[in-house]
Amino acid sequence: MSDSTPAEQFLDAAIGLLQRVRAEEAEAVEAAGTLLADTVAGGGRLFAFGAGHSSLAAQDVVYRAGGLALMNLLAVPGAVGVDVVPATLGSALERVDGLATAVLDSSPLRAGDALVVVSLSGRNALPVEMALHARSLGVRVVGVTSVAYAEQTTSRHPSGTFLKDHCDVVLDSKIAIGDAELTLDTIPAPFAPASTVVTSALMQAVMATAASSLAARGIEVPLLRSGNVDGGHEWNRRVFEEYGDRIFYRH
Repeated sequence: MSDSTPAEQFLDAAIGLLQRVRAEEAEAVEAAGTLLADTVAGGGRLFAFGAGHSSLAAQDVVYRAGGLALMNLLAVPGAVGVDVVPATLGSALERVDGLATAVLDSSPLRAGDALVVVSLSGRNALPVEMALHARSLGVRVVGVTSVAYAEQTTSRHPSGTFLKDHCDVVLDSKIAIGDAELTLDTIPAPFAPASTVVTSALMQAVMATAASSLAARGIEVPLLRSGNVDGGHEWNRRVFEEYGDRIFYRH
């Protein structure tokens, strides 16, 4: 029996997953970052989408100090986060056919843009349809998912496919089925999910790659600065003015 505490066991599990991602997903991270940089260089816009807790990693790269100002959140009302009541409605909406198409067709996305779709299982209708329809519109898609689900579960999309099947680049978070890293004989279910830690790290690795790729081409990187640092608001105001036609989280 391990002498480590549950907290230490969880942190060790998260670190192990991050090390796996670093070793096994480096090529995919490079490809995803380059795809986003190509989009920015070509005048395209960047969007991120995630439903439920997967939305946390998508939100983490939008309007973020140290992040790309051009990353916008593609929101599906009722499916982003757990602020909707009842929270179970969000899970139900993920399984509704046609919802993603309706959202995309009324969104600013257009050919030449890039969309990052975050979905741990990648099996529900919403993320699968989101990626499938986005590509039909000429949008390039990066999927962030756990490939294990496609190997061990069945799709809930009519096509029988998963998110990973409709992406230009796939990032595998390595999260095991059920998203819980710890077990105890005295607790009836596995606990301590690590998907947010790992997926957010993957997203930031992609953003760092995109920023460095743009800089290597001599293109100004439209980064935001913290508003809590002197001069931050002035810096961001200039970025908003210069790139306002590609930023959709401001009026």
